[in-house]
Amino acid sequence: MNRPAYRIGQIVPSSNTTMETEIPAMLLARQAIRPERFTFHSSRMRMKKVVKAELEAMDRDSDRCAAELSDARVDVLGYACLVAIMSMGLGYHRQSEQRLHARTVENGAPTPVVTSAGALMEGLKVLGARRIVLICPYLKPLTQLVVDYLQAEGFEVLDHIALEIPDNLEVGRHDPARLLEIYKRLDATGADALVLSACVQMPSLPVLAQVEAQAGIPVVSAAVCTTYMMLKALGLETVVPEAGALLSGRY
Repeated sequence: MNRPAYRIGQIVPSSNTTMETEIPAMLLARQAIRPERFTFHSSRMRMKKVVKAELEAMDRDSDRCAAELSDARVDVLGYACLVAIMSMGLGYHRQSEQRLHARTVENGAPTPVVTSAGALMEGLKVLGARRIVLICPYLKPLTQLVVDYLQAEGFEVLDHIALEIPDNLEVGRHDPARLLEIYKRLDATGADALVLSACVQMPSLPVLAQVEAQAGIPVVSAAVCTTYMMLKALGLETVVPEAGALLSGRY
């Protein structure tokens, strides 16, 4: 039997180790229940410290990455740094998605582009979630920037936690099991959803379904929302086992 095959392109900070772990994990788990098959292809932008200057310099490199990945004729492109997008100004995810798509058009390979920043907000909207709580690995000023960005897009951030991990490699090494206790520090009273990791570099997938069962509200992460939007862009059913409500197939 011929199985449809899709090439997943990822624009990744050079120090990111989780985007290429969690998104493939979700899509490979999906292969056990659906016929499609996926391969994964990355291009990297230099970034070590999660500070505004490095994020801005890194973002300028994303055009090159989009062109490189379109050389491989990938079927969808995912930009894997939420805070880099949000640090560039309110609403910047729309500009980034349009510009990077234009790079693929110029290269003769028009490709849909998903940013993790835009995907997080779209995923929350799909869930009907307007009042949210979230966990970020960033320093407090960058975390506040994320909160402000989300609120400018119409979300009400009821509570948030900044873990204040400046080194991006250390963010990727953060034990997701710690989130089982960290999330309990949030005051989720009245919240429609919990963002367990507002960062595609901070691992959360191994405990996401467990936190959702305990919290009693939908739980998402930037990586889960990015996967959802990639599947939508490919015209595929948005279902992944053990990845929370958004990828349950109900949406």
